[in-house]
Amino acid sequence: MINLEKIFADGIDTSFLLEIGLRSAIMFLLILTILRLSGRRGVRQLTLFEVAIIIGLGSAAGDPMFQEDIPIFYAVVVFICVIAIYKMITWITSKSEKVAQMLEGKVLPVVKDGVFDIKHENDNTFSRMEFFSELRNLNVEHLGQVKEGVLEVDGTMSVLFYPDEETKYGLPLFPSSYKEVDINMNEGPFACMHCGNVLTQIIDGMPHCPRCKRTKWAKAMNSKRV
Repeated sequence: MINLEKIFADGIDTSFLLEIGLRSAIMFLLILTILRLSGRRGVRQLTLFEVAIIIGLGSAAGDPMFQEDIPIFYAVVVFICVIAIYKMITWITSKSEKVAQMLEGKVLPVVKDGVFDIKHENDNTFSRMEFFSELRNLNVEHLGQVKEGVLEVDGTMSVLFYPDEETKYGLPLFPSSYKEVDINMNEGPFACMHCGNVLTQIIDGMPHCPRCKRTKWAKAMNSKRV
């Protein structure tokens, strides 16, 4: 039989509960103050360096909330040291591009002239389906609408679009259209399902994409952006 009282309430010192509430409130306000002093107006997508800072502060912020033998002053000292290091490294990265790239990474090309940039496809941990998802969130129906797209260091996508009159045929990104077709049973243009390269027709005996050497093709689209 499971003893719920033992799981949730065994050894509780009721006289310490009020102090836990006070400690938690103080630490929460301290965390908000430190985040404000770090110079961030808000938290959208954090860089790896900023994530490391938050993880590093986690124990310093959490332990004093409920451990009576840890004074809050210790956490304050830790916070001051970490924010000082953060400010110093931020200043160094503003002066050195190499240090900035080492700590935060660099912008990676994803789409160029309506096709995936396969030169850099091994330089990141994003899968192709994740790129599809990011582009769909920007209302991109197919790659022919995209002039250039890059993956920012914070994990967001930045995209430049072709004007409507310059929209090209491109690889569809939505599941309803991103389907393999038999190139011998359908009319082109076709888009390579791996790199997005578009061919108006495929010569018999040449099913491989001349750009990435893959063999799967989808019907290319050239619809304008809505």
